[in-house]
Amino acid sequence: MVMTDPIADMLTRIRNANKMRHQTVDIPASKAKKDVLTVLVNEGFIASFDEVKLENNQSVLKVTLKYTDTKERVIKGLKRVSKPGLRVQTSVEKLPKVLNGMGIAIISTSKGLVTDAKARELGVGGEVVAYVW
Repeated sequence: MVMTDPIADMLTRIRNANKMRHQTVDIPASKAKKDVLTVLVNEGFIASFDEVKLENNQSVLKVTLKYTDTKERVIKGLKRVSKPGLRVQTSVEKLPKVLNGMGIAIISTSKGLVTDAKARELGVGGEVVAYVW
């Protein structure tokens, strides 16, 4: 099966596992997905992720989801913004704020995948990949 938007598929898998309060979720590996997951780990939305090699020379990313002490979800929402059919680009002046700074926007810039706050700090715009709150 050909997948047209692997990032949206990854976000949907995380969203579904999070709603069902699973501890981990498996996602087919790619460099772009690892970059998005690295941003989510650094911002504290997920606990960790590990790359697991399978015997058929493919890899799976095992993502460990994060919950509070009272078993509440840390990720309240995930939204894919820029899609293959409609790319959303933004300048540094128009970088989005998610829930007045309570969430993050993941931006693909010339300096790599960063949050909206880091993109403002670096003074670069780019493609708005997703919102996480």
